[in-house]
Amino acid sequence: MRFKDKVVVVTGAGQGIGKEIAIQFAKEGASVAIFDMNQATLTETVGELNQYSKSEGFAVNVTDLSDVEKNINKIIDNFGRVDILINNAGITKDNLILRLSENDWDSVLSVNLKGSFNCIKALVKPMVKQRSGKIINISSVIGIMGNPGQTNYAASKAGLIGVTKSLAKELGARNITVNAVAPGYIKTAMTDKLDAKVTENMLSRIPLGKLGTPGDVAKAVMFLASSDADYISGQVLVVDGGLV
Repeated sequence: MRFKDKVVVVTGAGQGIGKEIAIQFAKEGASVAIFDMNQATLTETVGELNQYSKSEGFAVNVTDLSDVEKNINKIIDNFGRVDILINNAGITKDNLILRLSENDWDSVLSVNLKGSFNCIKALVKPMVKQRSGKIINISSVIGIMGNPGQTNYAASKAGLIGVTKSLAKELGARNITVNAVAPGYIKTAMTDKLDAKVTENMLSRIPLGKLGTPGDVAKAVMFLASSDADYISGQVLVVDGGLV
């Protein structure tokens, strides 16, 4: 119960990695507020979370600062404070640069990078006021090593690393740590749909010889959010089976 009496916000938590992170926090005693655009998955996830702790779901468009601020204010009214922010919301719209549209570039940067900025912007003042907080940004190994057909996604995830390192320096004096987790190839509903040859090629590049799980990512997040990581800030923890 490392997170008893803590309040956690997890974005993009209706499914996949975000959902697993939210569940692990709830299991360890945290009150959890989750953001997602899909009302059906939001409701389902909140139902699961409430088996373990007090949780609420909010249908939030993270690209809209006013919408984020309105819902962050609701969370603070309901829970009294926010101790931990997990910026997990993200999308992909992959294409080679010759076919990558301006709209697909803008939408991926807007959700993955601006969305994280908006959530930090809305929460940083309360965290500064309480002189404590932990911010963890979910980046990706693609933001470190790049990948053909994912220029927009790589740019957004590399940008999150820059945000992490800059804010660690900016907010450290207020006892706020800022770190990132960079997952590699993680077994999710999306990777389950990949062609067998694509999966085989991915596995051949991973020294540990297996895909990661959402639980592997959640464990890294939980460590950085815990008191065990109080003297760690500005770091990128790669969870990729040795790929990078």
